[in-house]
Amino acid sequence: MLDIYDSRRYLTRFDVRRIPNLFTDFLVVGSGVAGLRAAIETAKHGPTLLITKSRIDDSNTAKAQGGIAVVMAPSDKFESHIQDTLTVGCGLCDRAAVERIVREGPRRIEELIEWGALFDRRKKQLLLGLEGGHSAPRIVHAMGDATGREVANTLIRVARGTEQLRIFEECFAIDLLVVDGRCCGVSTYHRHFGHQIFWAKQTILASGGCGQVYRETTNPEVATGDGHAMAFRAGLPLRDMEMVQFHPTTLYIAGAARSLISEAVRGEGAHLVDRTGRRFMPEYHPAAELAPRDVVSRAILTEMARQDATCMYLSVAHLNIEKFRKRFPSISRLCEQFDIDLATQPIPVRPAAHYMVGGVKVDNEAWTGMPGLFACGEAASSGVHGANRLASNSLLEGLVFGAVAGQNAVEAANGSPGPLEAARLVSEIEASTRTMLDVADIRNSLRSVMWRNVGIERQEARLNETVEIINFWGKYVMDKLFDQQIGWETQNMLTVARLIAIAARERKESRGVHFRSDYPEPDPALDGRHLILQRTENGLNIRME
Repeated sequence: MLDIYDSRRYLTRFDVRRIPNLFTDFLVVGSGVAGLRAAIETAKHGPTLLITKSRIDDSNTAKAQGGIAVVMAPSDKFESHIQDTLTVGCGLCDRAAVERIVREGPRRIEELIEWGALFDRRKKQLLLGLEGGHSAPRIVHAMGDATGREVANTLIRVARGTEQLRIFEECFAIDLLVVDGRCCGVSTYHRHFGHQIFWAKQTILASGGCGQVYRETTNPEVATGDGHAMAFRAGLPLRDMEMVQFHPTTLYIAGAARSLISEAVRGEGAHLVDRTGRRFMPEYHPAAELAPRDVVSRAILTEMARQDATCMYLSVAHLNIEKFRKRFPSISRLCEQFDIDLATQPIPVRPAAHYMVGGVKVDNEAWTGMPGLFACGEAASSGVHGANRLASNSLLEGLVFGAVAGQNAVEAANGSPGPLEAARLVSEIEASTRTMLDVADIRNSLRSVMWRNVGIERQEARLNETVEIINFWGKYVMDKLFDQQIGWETQNMLTVARLIAIAARERKESRGVHFRSDYPEPDPALDGRHLILQRTENGLNIRME
Protein backbone atom coordinates (compact mmCIF):
# COMPACT_ATOMS: atom_id res chain seq x y z
CA MET A 1 0.00 0.00 0.00
CA LEU A 2 1.36 3.42 -0.98
CA ASP A 3 2.13 5.98 1.71
CA ILE A 4 -0.49 8.75 1.87
CA TYR A 5 2.14 11.29 0.79
CA ASP A 6 3.15 9.25 -2.25
CA SER A 7 -0.38 8.31 -3.33
CA ARG A 8 -1.87 11.81 -3.10
CA ARG A 9 -1.98 13.48 -6.54
CA TYR A 10 -4.25 16.48 -5.89
CA LEU A 11 -5.16 18.41 -2.75
CA THR A 12 -8.65 19.40 -3.92
CA ARG A 13 -11.60 17.92 -5.76
CA PHE A 14 -12.43 19.64 -9.05
CA ASP A 15 -13.92 19.29 -12.52
CA VAL A 16 -12.55 21.81 -15.00
CA ARG A 17 -15.93 22.04 -16.72
CA ARG A 18 -17.61 23.34 -13.56
CA ILE A 19 -15.27 26.10 -12.38
CA PRO A 20 -13.93 29.22 -14.11
CA ASN A 21 -11.16 28.64 -16.69
CA LEU A 22 -8.65 31.34 -17.70
CA PHE A 23 -6.31 31.02 -20.68
CA THR A 24 -2.93 32.57 -21.36
CA ASP A 25 0.28 31.94 -23.25
CA PHE A 26 2.51 32.14 -20.17
CA LEU A 27 1.79 31.53 -16.50
CA VAL A 28 4.28 32.41 -13.76
CA VAL A 29 3.78 31.17 -10.18
CA GLY A 30 5.54 33.41 -7.67
CA SER A 31 6.46 37.09 -7.28
CA GLY A 32 10.05 36.99 -6.01
CA VAL A 33 13.02 38.08 -8.08
CA ALA A 34 12.95 34.97 -10.31
CA GLY A 35 9.21 35.04 -10.98
CA LEU A 36 9.07 38.76 -11.68
CA ARG A 37 12.08 38.64 -14.02
CA ALA A 38 10.62 35.63 -15.86
CA ALA A 39 7.20 37.29 -16.26
CA ILE A 40 8.73 40.51 -17.58
CA GLU A 41 10.57 38.45 -20.18
CA THR A 42 7.61 36.39 -21.38
CA ALA A 43 5.28 39.38 -21.49
CA LYS A 44 7.45 40.88 -24.23
CA HIS A 45 6.22 38.08 -26.47
CA GLY A 46 2.71 37.15 -25.38
CA PRO A 47 -0.07 37.36 -22.77
CA THR A 48 1.34 36.51 -19.34
CA LEU A 49 -0.35 35.92 -15.99
CA LEU A 50 1.64 36.11 -12.76
CA ILE A 51 -0.04 34.67 -9.67
CA THR A 52 1.16 35.09 -6.09
CA LYS A 53 -0.40 33.74 -2.91
CA SER A 54 -0.11 37.00 -0.96
CA ARG A 55 0.81 40.55 -1.94
CA ILE A 56 3.23 40.91 -4.81
CA ASP A 57 5.92 42.34 -2.49
CA ASP A 58 5.59 39.61 0.15
CA SER A 59 8.62 37.45 -0.64
CA ASN A 60 12.08 36.47 0.51
CA THR A 61 13.44 38.77 -2.18
CA ALA A 62 11.95 41.86 -0.56
CA LYS A 63 13.56 40.90 2.77
CA ALA A 64 17.06 40.27 1.40
CA GLN A 65 19.62 42.57 3.01
CA GLY A 66 23.17 41.84 1.88
CA GLY A 67 23.16 42.36 -1.86
CA ILE A 68 23.97 40.76 -5.19
CA ALA A 69 27.32 39.09 -5.81
CA VAL A 70 28.56 40.19 -9.22
CA VAL A 71 31.92 40.85 -10.90
CA MET A 72 31.89 44.60 -11.55
CA ALA A 73 35.29 45.81 -10.32
CA PRO A 74 38.15 45.93 -12.89
CA SER A 75 40.38 44.06 -10.44
CA ASP A 76 37.86 41.22 -10.01
CA LYS A 77 37.63 38.24 -12.35
CA PHE A 78 34.83 35.93 -13.46
CA GLU A 79 36.99 32.92 -12.69
CA SER A 80 37.49 34.08 -9.09
CA HIS A 81 33.72 34.31 -8.50
CA ILE A 82 33.23 30.94 -10.21
CA GLN A 83 35.89 29.32 -8.07
CA ASP A 84 34.53 30.84 -4.84
CA THR A 85 31.09 29.42 -5.67
CA LEU A 86 32.48 25.97 -6.50
CA THR A 87 34.57 25.89 -3.32
CA VAL A 88 31.66 26.77 -1.04
CA GLY A 89 29.44 24.29 -2.95
CA CYS A 90 31.59 21.40 -1.67
CA GLY A 91 31.67 19.29 -4.82
CA LEU A 92 27.99 19.40 -5.81
CA CYS A 93 27.85 22.50 -8.05
CA ASP A 94 27.18 22.30 -11.79
CA ARG A 95 30.05 24.34 -13.22
CA ALA A 96 28.09 25.27 -16.35
CA ALA A 97 25.27 26.73 -14.24
CA VAL A 98 27.77 28.59 -12.05
CA GLU A 99 29.52 30.04 -15.08
CA ARG A 100 26.21 31.16 -16.50
CA ILE A 101 25.12 33.21 -13.50
CA VAL A 102 28.58 34.70 -12.99
CA ARG A 103 29.12 35.72 -16.63
CA GLU A 104 25.56 36.98 -17.17
CA GLY A 105 25.44 38.76 -13.82
CA PRO A 106 26.85 42.15 -14.88
CA ARG A 107 24.28 42.45 -17.69
CA ARG A 108 21.43 41.79 -15.26
CA ILE A 109 22.72 44.48 -12.87
CA GLU A 110 23.05 46.95 -15.76
CA GLU A 111 19.48 46.06 -16.75
CA LEU A 112 18.19 46.83 -13.24
CA ILE A 113 20.02 50.15 -13.31
CA GLU A 114 18.45 50.94 -16.69
CA TRP A 115 15.07 50.20 -15.09
CA GLY A 116 15.76 52.67 -12.31
CA ALA A 117 17.30 50.61 -9.49
CA LEU A 118 19.40 52.81 -7.21
CA PHE A 119 22.44 50.94 -5.94
CA ASP A 120 24.81 52.50 -3.43
CA ARG A 121 27.63 54.50 -5.02
CA ARG A 122 30.55 56.72 -4.12
CA LYS A 123 30.41 59.45 -6.72
CA LYS A 124 29.74 57.38 -9.87
CA GLN A 125 31.32 54.13 -8.76
CA LEU A 126 29.25 51.28 -7.36
CA LEU A 127 30.17 50.47 -3.78
CA LEU A 128 31.13 46.80 -3.50
CA GLY A 129 30.96 44.94 -0.19
CA LEU A 130 32.78 41.81 1.01
CA GLU A 131 30.98 38.76 2.42
CA GLY A 132 31.96 35.33 3.67
CA GLY A 133 33.43 32.92 1.12
CA HIS A 134 34.24 35.64 -1.42
CA SER A 135 37.83 36.33 -2.42
CA ALA A 136 37.11 39.94 -3.42
CA PRO A 137 34.62 42.73 -2.67
CA ARG A 138 31.83 42.18 -5.22
CA ILE A 139 28.55 42.67 -3.36
CA VAL A 140 26.38 45.33 -5.01
CA HIS A 141 23.95 46.76 -2.44
CA ALA A 142 21.19 49.33 -2.11
CA MET A 143 20.18 51.63 0.76
CA GLY A 144 22.90 50.01 2.83
CA ASP A 145 21.05 46.87 3.87
CA ALA A 146 17.83 46.92 1.83
CA THR A 147 18.99 45.53 -1.51
CA GLY A 148 16.15 43.06 -1.83
CA ARG A 149 13.55 45.74 -1.31
CA GLU A 150 15.07 47.91 -4.05
CA VAL A 151 15.33 44.98 -6.46
CA ALA A 152 11.75 43.90 -5.72
CA ASN A 153 10.37 47.43 -6.05
CA THR A 154 12.18 47.93 -9.36
CA LEU A 155 10.91 44.67 -10.85
CA ILE A 156 7.37 45.24 -9.54
CA ARG A 157 7.34 48.71 -11.09
CA VAL A 158 8.46 47.32 -14.44
CA ALA A 159 6.02 44.42 -14.21
CA ARG A 160 3.06 46.68 -13.46
CA GLY A 161 3.99 48.83 -16.44
CA THR A 162 4.29 45.89 -18.85
CA GLU A 163 1.34 45.83 -21.24
CA GLN A 164 0.81 42.07 -21.67
CA LEU A 165 1.43 41.16 -18.03
CA ARG A 166 -1.52 40.71 -15.66
CA ILE A 167 -0.93 40.15 -11.96
CA PHE A 168 -3.21 38.15 -9.65
CA GLU A 169 -2.44 38.74 -5.97
CA GLU A 170 -3.89 36.59 -3.17
CA CYS A 171 -4.19 33.72 -5.62
CA PHE A 172 -3.00 30.40 -4.17
CA ALA A 173 -1.59 27.84 -6.63
CA ILE A 174 -2.79 24.45 -5.41
CA ASP A 175 -1.61 21.90 -7.99
CA LEU A 176 0.09 21.60 -11.35
CA LEU A 177 -2.18 20.29 -14.10
CA VAL A 178 -0.64 17.58 -16.27
CA VAL A 179 -2.33 16.13 -19.36
CA ASP A 180 -0.60 13.31 -21.28
CA GLY A 181 2.71 14.09 -19.62
CA ARG A 182 2.56 17.81 -20.36
CA CYS A 183 2.10 20.63 -17.84
CA CYS A 184 -0.87 22.71 -18.96
CA GLY A 185 -1.25 25.12 -16.03
CA VAL A 186 -2.39 25.10 -12.40
CA SER A 187 -5.47 24.82 -10.23
CA THR A 188 -5.85 27.82 -7.93
CA TYR A 189 -7.93 29.43 -5.23
CA HIS A 190 -8.46 33.20 -5.17
CA ARG A 191 -9.68 34.90 -2.02
CA HIS A 192 -12.39 36.77 -3.95
CA PHE A 193 -13.10 34.52 -6.94
CA GLY A 194 -12.80 31.05 -5.41
CA HIS A 195 -11.45 28.04 -7.33
CA GLN A 196 -10.14 28.66 -10.85
CA ILE A 197 -8.16 26.82 -13.50
CA PHE A 198 -5.34 28.65 -15.27
CA TRP A 199 -4.39 27.08 -18.62
CA ALA A 200 -1.10 28.07 -20.26
CA LYS A 201 1.13 27.08 -23.14
CA GLN A 202 4.10 27.35 -20.77
CA THR A 203 4.21 27.49 -16.97
CA ILE A 204 7.12 28.80 -14.91
CA LEU A 205 7.33 27.68 -11.28
CA ALA A 206 9.06 30.36 -9.17
CA SER A 207 7.24 29.86 -5.88
CA GLY A 208 10.17 30.38 -3.51
CA GLY A 209 11.45 28.47 -0.51
CA CYS A 210 10.19 26.51 2.48
CA GLY A 211 11.80 28.11 5.53
CA GLN A 212 8.53 27.99 7.48
CA VAL A 213 8.97 24.25 8.06
CA TYR A 214 11.50 25.29 10.74
CA ARG A 215 10.69 26.99 14.04
CA GLU A 216 13.70 29.32 13.71
CA THR A 217 13.67 30.99 10.29
CA THR A 218 14.33 34.26 8.53
CA ASN A 219 11.62 33.49 5.96
CA PRO A 220 8.25 35.25 5.76
CA GLU A 221 5.04 33.34 6.49
CA VAL A 222 4.43 32.67 2.79
CA ALA A 223 7.50 30.41 2.47
CA THR A 224 5.74 27.07 3.00
CA GLY A 225 7.26 25.02 0.17
CA ASP A 226 4.13 25.02 -1.99
CA GLY A 227 6.03 24.73 -5.27
CA HIS A 228 8.19 21.86 -4.04
CA ALA A 229 5.12 19.96 -2.88
CA MET A 230 3.14 20.67 -6.08
CA ALA A 231 6.03 19.43 -8.19
CA PHE A 232 6.41 16.30 -6.07
CA ARG A 233 2.72 15.43 -6.41
CA ALA A 234 3.02 15.91 -10.18
CA GLY A 235 5.81 13.33 -10.30
CA LEU A 236 8.75 15.67 -10.93
CA PRO A 237 12.17 14.75 -9.49
CA LEU A 238 13.31 16.84 -6.52
CA ARG A 239 17.06 17.12 -5.99
CA ASP A 240 19.27 17.85 -2.96
CA MET A 241 16.35 18.29 -0.56
CA GLU A 242 18.65 17.61 2.39
CA MET A 243 20.55 20.82 1.61
CA VAL A 244 18.94 23.54 3.73
CA GLN A 245 21.11 26.55 4.49
CA PHE A 246 21.01 28.09 7.96
CA HIS A 247 22.02 31.72 8.29
CA PRO A 248 24.47 32.09 11.18
CA THR A 249 23.27 35.44 12.49
CA THR A 250 19.67 36.31 13.20
CA LEU A 251 18.68 38.64 16.00
CA TYR A 252 17.77 36.59 19.06
CA ILE A 253 15.27 38.24 21.35
CA ALA A 254 13.08 35.75 23.22
CA GLY A 255 9.50 36.01 22.00
CA ALA A 256 10.33 38.12 18.94
CA ALA A 257 10.41 36.97 15.33
CA ARG A 258 13.87 36.15 14.01
CA SER A 259 15.27 39.05 12.01
CA LEU A 260 18.24 38.69 9.70
CA ILE A 261 21.54 40.34 10.62
CA SER A 262 23.20 40.46 7.22
CA GLU A 263 26.39 38.63 6.29
CA ALA A 264 27.65 42.05 5.20
CA VAL A 265 27.88 43.11 8.86
CA ARG A 266 30.65 40.58 9.35
CA GLY A 267 32.07 41.65 6.00
CA GLU A 268 32.44 45.15 7.42
CA GLY A 269 34.45 43.79 10.37
CA ALA A 270 31.99 42.72 13.11
CA HIS A 271 33.24 40.01 15.48
CA LEU A 272 31.39 36.99 16.84
CA VAL A 273 31.92 36.76 20.60
CA ASP A 274 30.53 34.88 23.58
CA ARG A 275 28.98 36.50 26.65
CA THR A 276 32.44 37.19 28.11
CA GLY A 277 33.52 39.02 24.96
CA ARG A 278 35.82 36.22 23.74
CA ARG A 279 36.11 36.09 19.96
CA PHE A 280 35.82 32.42 18.95
CA MET A 281 35.63 32.12 15.15
CA PRO A 282 39.44 32.11 14.60
CA GLU A 283 39.44 28.77 16.43
CA TYR A 284 37.12 27.25 13.80
CA HIS A 285 38.32 28.58 10.44
CA PRO A 286 41.20 30.63 9.02
CA ALA A 287 38.70 33.11 7.56
CA ALA A 288 37.12 33.54 11.03
CA GLU A 289 33.81 35.44 10.72
CA LEU A 290 34.07 35.33 6.91
CA ALA A 291 34.08 31.53 6.75
CA PRO A 292 31.27 29.87 4.73
CA ARG A 293 27.88 30.00 6.39
CA ASP A 294 27.72 26.32 7.31
CA VAL A 295 31.00 26.63 9.22
CA VAL A 296 29.89 29.75 11.11
CA SER A 297 26.48 28.28 11.95
CA ARG A 298 27.99 25.09 13.40
CA ALA A 299 30.58 27.08 15.34
CA ILE A 300 27.88 29.21 16.97
CA LEU A 301 25.85 26.10 17.78
CA THR A 302 28.92 24.40 19.29
CA GLU A 303 29.68 27.40 21.50
CA MET A 304 26.06 27.64 22.61
CA ALA A 305 26.11 23.96 23.64
CA ARG A 306 29.50 24.23 25.31
CA GLN A 307 28.48 27.25 27.36
CA ASP A 308 24.82 26.27 27.87
CA ALA A 309 23.87 29.56 26.24
CA THR A 310 20.79 30.55 24.22
CA CYS A 311 22.80 32.70 21.81
CA MET A 312 26.17 34.18 20.91
CA TYR A 313 26.84 37.84 20.13
CA LEU A 314 27.91 40.04 17.25
CA SER A 315 30.11 42.92 18.38
CA VAL A 316 30.45 46.10 16.35
CA ALA A 317 31.65 48.36 19.18
CA HIS A 318 35.19 48.44 17.75
CA LEU A 319 33.89 49.85 14.46
CA ASN A 320 33.01 53.44 13.59
CA ILE A 321 29.42 53.39 14.85
CA GLU A 322 28.21 56.38 12.86
CA LYS A 323 29.61 54.87 9.69
CA PHE A 324 27.99 51.54 10.65
CA ARG A 325 24.59 53.20 11.08
CA LYS A 326 24.84 54.75 7.62
CA ARG A 327 25.90 51.45 6.05
CA PHE A 328 23.21 49.41 7.86
CA PRO A 329 20.30 51.75 8.62
CA SER A 330 17.63 49.04 8.83
CA ILE A 331 19.68 46.81 11.14
CA SER A 332 20.57 49.80 13.31
CA ARG A 333 16.90 50.78 13.65
CA LEU A 334 16.01 47.18 14.48
CA CYS A 335 18.57 47.08 17.30
CA GLU A 336 17.36 50.41 18.64
CA GLN A 337 13.81 49.03 18.82
CA PHE A 338 15.11 46.46 21.32
CA ASP A 339 17.21 49.02 23.23
CA ILE A 340 20.53 47.63 22.02
CA ASP A 341 23.19 50.36 22.12
CA LEU A 342 25.55 49.33 19.32
CA ALA A 343 28.37 51.44 20.74
CA THR A 344 28.42 49.50 24.00
CA GLN A 345 26.33 46.35 23.58
CA PRO A 346 26.80 43.34 21.28
CA ILE A 347 23.88 42.05 19.20
CA PRO A 348 22.48 38.68 20.44
CA VAL A 349 22.43 36.25 17.52
CA ARG A 350 21.82 32.60 16.70
CA PRO A 351 21.36 30.61 13.46
CA ALA A 352 18.03 30.14 11.68
CA ALA A 353 16.79 28.38 8.55
CA HIS A 354 17.37 30.73 5.65
CA TYR A 355 17.58 29.24 2.15
CA MET A 356 16.45 26.04 0.44
CA VAL A 357 19.35 24.88 -1.71
CA GLY A 358 17.47 21.87 -3.10
CA GLY A 359 14.36 21.90 -5.22
CA VAL A 360 12.82 20.86 -8.51
CA LYS A 361 15.55 19.45 -10.72
CA VAL A 362 16.18 21.66 -13.76
CA ASP A 363 18.82 21.75 -16.47
CA ASN A 364 20.97 24.71 -17.48
CA GLU A 365 18.01 26.13 -19.43
CA ALA A 366 15.68 26.09 -16.38
CA TRP A 367 13.66 23.24 -17.92
CA THR A 368 12.23 20.62 -15.58
CA GLY A 369 12.18 17.86 -18.19
CA MET A 370 8.37 17.98 -18.33
CA PRO A 371 7.03 19.67 -21.49
CA GLY A 372 5.37 22.96 -20.67
CA LEU A 373 7.11 23.50 -17.32
CA PHE A 374 10.15 25.54 -16.31
CA ALA A 375 11.33 26.35 -12.78
CA CYS A 376 13.68 28.97 -11.36
CA GLY A 377 14.72 30.66 -8.14
CA GLU A 378 14.54 28.98 -4.74
CA ALA A 379 11.93 26.47 -5.91
CA ALA A 380 14.45 25.00 -8.36
CA SER A 381 17.68 23.04 -8.04
CA SER A 382 19.75 24.62 -10.82
CA GLY A 383 23.10 23.24 -9.71
CA VAL A 384 24.43 26.71 -8.91
CA HIS A 385 24.75 26.30 -5.14
CA GLY A 386 25.81 22.67 -4.74
CA ALA A 387 25.84 21.75 -1.06
CA ASN A 388 26.05 25.30 0.24
CA ARG A 389 25.05 28.67 -1.23
CA LEU A 390 27.71 31.34 -1.46
CA ALA A 391 26.54 34.59 0.15
CA SER A 392 24.57 36.93 -2.15
CA ASN A 393 24.41 34.43 -5.02
CA SER A 394 20.65 33.95 -4.57
CA LEU A 395 19.38 37.25 -5.98
CA LEU A 396 21.92 36.81 -8.78
CA GLU A 397 20.59 33.33 -9.58
CA GLY A 398 17.01 34.61 -9.56
CA LEU A 399 17.81 37.42 -11.96
CA VAL A 400 19.81 35.27 -14.38
CA PHE A 401 17.71 32.11 -14.37
CA GLY A 402 14.45 34.06 -14.23
CA ALA A 403 15.45 35.64 -17.54
CA VAL A 404 16.64 32.26 -18.85
CA ALA A 405 13.33 30.60 -17.92
CA GLY A 406 11.38 33.39 -19.58
CA GLN A 407 13.44 33.29 -22.76
CA ASN A 408 13.19 29.51 -23.08
CA ALA A 409 9.47 29.48 -22.29
CA VAL A 410 8.95 31.90 -25.17
CA GLU A 411 10.95 29.68 -27.51
CA ALA A 412 9.10 26.55 -26.34
CA ALA A 413 5.70 28.24 -26.76
CA ASN A 414 6.36 28.80 -30.44
CA GLY A 415 6.09 25.09 -31.07
CA SER A 416 3.63 24.10 -28.38
CA PRO A 417 -0.14 23.63 -28.58
CA GLY A 418 -2.52 26.23 -27.25
CA PRO A 419 -4.31 25.85 -23.91
CA LEU A 420 -6.33 22.66 -23.79
CA GLU A 421 -9.80 24.18 -23.71
CA ALA A 422 -11.52 20.82 -24.23
CA ALA A 423 -9.39 18.79 -21.83
CA ARG A 424 -11.55 16.81 -19.42
CA LEU A 425 -9.59 16.94 -16.18
CA VAL A 426 -11.31 15.78 -13.03
CA SER A 427 -10.09 15.18 -9.49
CA GLU A 428 -12.52 12.94 -7.64
CA ILE A 429 -10.65 12.35 -4.39
CA GLU A 430 -12.75 11.65 -1.32
CA ALA A 431 -12.21 13.11 2.11
CA SER A 432 -11.49 10.80 5.02
CA THR A 433 -13.90 10.76 7.93
CA ARG A 434 -11.16 10.02 10.44
CA THR A 435 -10.59 12.50 13.22
CA MET A 436 -8.57 15.51 12.12
CA LEU A 437 -5.78 16.89 14.27
CA ASP A 438 -5.59 20.62 15.00
CA VAL A 439 -3.91 22.21 11.96
CA ALA A 440 -2.30 25.13 13.83
CA ASP A 441 -0.91 22.73 16.44
CA ILE A 442 0.42 20.43 13.71
CA ARG A 443 2.27 23.33 12.10
CA ASN A 444 3.85 24.42 15.37
CA SER A 445 4.80 20.86 16.30
CA LEU A 446 6.21 20.17 12.83
CA ARG A 447 8.38 23.28 12.92
CA SER A 448 9.70 22.35 16.36
CA VAL A 449 10.58 18.76 15.47
CA MET A 450 12.26 19.87 12.24
CA TRP A 451 14.39 22.41 14.11
CA ARG A 452 15.27 19.90 16.80
CA ASN A 453 15.98 16.87 14.61
CA VAL A 454 16.62 18.05 11.03
CA GLY A 455 18.41 21.32 11.71
CA ILE A 456 22.08 22.25 11.69
CA GLU A 457 23.21 18.91 13.15
CA ARG A 458 21.56 15.61 12.26
CA GLN A 459 21.89 11.95 13.17
CA GLU A 460 20.11 8.76 12.15
CA ALA A 461 17.97 8.00 15.20
CA ARG A 462 16.46 11.48 15.25
CA LEU A 463 15.89 11.48 11.50
CA ASN A 464 14.06 8.15 11.76
CA GLU A 465 11.98 9.55 14.61
CA THR A 466 11.09 12.61 12.53
CA VAL A 467 9.96 10.57 9.53
CA GLU A 468 7.79 8.41 11.81
CA ILE A 469 6.21 11.47 13.45
CA ILE A 470 5.49 13.18 10.13
CA ASN A 471 4.03 9.96 8.70
CA PHE A 472 1.72 9.73 11.71
CA TRP A 473 0.50 13.31 11.30
CA GLY A 474 0.00 12.64 7.60
CA LYS A 475 -2.57 9.91 8.34
CA TYR A 476 -4.82 12.54 9.88
CA VAL A 477 -4.03 15.57 7.72
CA MET A 478 -3.00 14.48 4.22
CA ASP A 479 -6.25 12.57 3.58
CA LYS A 480 -8.46 15.59 4.29
CA LEU A 481 -10.08 17.99 1.83
CA PHE A 482 -9.51 21.56 3.01
CA ASP A 483 -11.24 24.65 1.70
CA GLN A 484 -8.77 27.26 2.88
CA GLN A 485 -5.12 28.19 2.42
CA ILE A 486 -3.90 27.22 5.89
CA GLY A 487 -4.95 23.62 5.29
CA TRP A 488 -3.23 23.33 1.90
CA GLU A 489 -0.11 25.03 3.27
CA THR A 490 0.00 22.57 6.16
CA GLN A 491 -0.25 19.62 3.77
CA ASN A 492 2.54 21.12 1.67
CA MET A 493 4.71 21.71 4.74
CA LEU A 494 4.25 18.12 5.88
CA THR A 495 5.16 16.85 2.40
CA VAL A 496 8.29 18.99 2.11
CA ALA A 497 9.43 18.35 5.69
CA ARG A 498 9.13 14.61 5.13
CA LEU A 499 11.24 14.84 1.97
CA ILE A 500 13.92 16.89 3.74
CA ALA A 501 14.07 14.39 6.61
CA ILE A 502 14.21 11.36 4.28
CA ALA A 503 16.92 12.95 2.15
CA ALA A 504 18.94 13.88 5.24
CA ARG A 505 18.66 10.28 6.45
CA GLU A 506 19.73 8.87 3.09
CA ARG A 507 22.86 11.01 2.65
CA LYS A 508 25.20 9.29 5.07
CA GLU A 509 27.99 11.85 5.08
CA SER A 510 28.58 15.49 5.98
CA ARG A 511 28.83 17.94 3.12
CA GLY A 512 28.22 21.69 3.08
CA VAL A 513 25.05 22.60 4.94
CA HIS A 514 24.24 18.92 5.57
CA PHE A 515 26.05 17.84 8.75
CA ARG A 516 25.62 14.35 10.17
CA SER A 517 27.18 13.94 13.62
CA ASP A 518 27.24 10.17 13.02
CA TYR A 519 28.99 10.65 9.64
CA PRO A 520 31.05 13.81 10.29
CA GLU A 521 33.24 13.64 7.16
CA PRO A 522 32.48 13.88 3.42
CA ASP A 523 32.38 10.56 1.57
CA PRO A 524 34.61 10.83 -1.54
CA ALA A 525 32.37 8.27 -3.26
CA LEU A 526 29.55 10.85 -3.12
CA ASP A 527 31.49 13.69 -4.76
CA GLY A 528 29.26 15.09 -7.47
CA ARG A 529 26.41 12.70 -6.58
CA HIS A 530 22.95 14.17 -6.07
CA LEU A 531 20.12 12.60 -4.11
CA ILE A 532 16.86 12.45 -6.10
CA LEU A 533 13.38 11.97 -4.61
CA GLN A 534 10.47 11.30 -6.95
CA ARG A 535 6.86 10.20 -6.55
CA THR A 536 6.02 7.23 -8.79
CA GLU A 537 3.11 4.81 -9.18
CA ASN A 538 5.03 2.38 -6.99
CA GLY A 539 5.76 4.89 -4.23
CA LEU A 540 8.71 7.12 -3.35
CA ASN A 541 11.74 6.52 -5.57
CA ILE A 542 15.07 7.43 -3.96
CA ARG A 543 18.25 7.38 -6.04
CA MET A 544 21.67 8.92 -6.44
CA GLU A 545 22.62 10.54 -9.74
